[in-house]
Amino acid sequence: MVLAAGRGERMRPLTDTCPKPLLPVHGKPLMQWPMEALAAGGFTRLVVNTAWLGEQIPARFGNRHGDMAIAYSEEGRDFGDALETAGGIVRALPLLEDVFWVAAGDVFAPDFRFTQDAADRFAAGGALAHLWLVPNPPHNPKGDFGIGPDGRALNAPAGADVPRFTFSTIGLYRSALFAPPYCDIAPGNPQGVKAPLAPLLRAAMDNGLVSAELYAGRWTDVGTPERLAQLNATP
Repeated sequence: MVLAAGRGERMRPLTDTCPKPLLPVHGKPLMQWPMEALAAGGFTRLVVNTAWLGEQIPARFGNRHGDMAIAYSEEGRDFGDALETAGGIVRALPLLEDVFWVAAGDVFAPDFRFTQDAADRFAAGGALAHLWLVPNPPHNPKGDFGIGPDGRALNAPAGADVPRFTFSTIGLYRSALFAPPYCDIAPGNPQGVKAPLAPLLRAAMDNGLVSAELYAGRWTDVGTPERLAQLNATP
């Protein structure tokens, strides 16, 4: 699943007429980078959620991209607005398998490799999520989560004696994370409940059910016009 429903308020005025995931980075829409990386990993089915100016995304990509079939979860059409990350994933669950990738359509990570081996290792274990973390960028100096010596993700508070890293937005998930006791949204989110992902992850971390590793490749959260300009100016 590629997340592409956000309004992109900090990217205005660029996002007044273009959804943030379609803003160009090195000659192609930002969200096309994770799409192509998923296709390169051999994955043939993709779900994209949409909301703000969401009609532009299927108009750009249609129902296929190369060998990959694309289905859309149209939150804007169905509910008038984006459902946040957890709400959007629950809405899309009927289109997803039990184990699935999620990546944000507004993050540039061109060196990341989505592999079947990683998905198979995750599926064979007992974790509900596996997250890729990155060194903390200037806009998130305190980080989000730690990593224990056993590879478990740690819900370590800021200031704790544990290094914290920033969540890259790339992860593998099991559908059980989006069901009780971690999530009380009805299957398929028919009411359009808005809900963030972080509380689910933190609750599962407290039960030792989230693993993590560091990703050392190029990574940019394209959160402002200045970051986008700098990214496009960097070879």
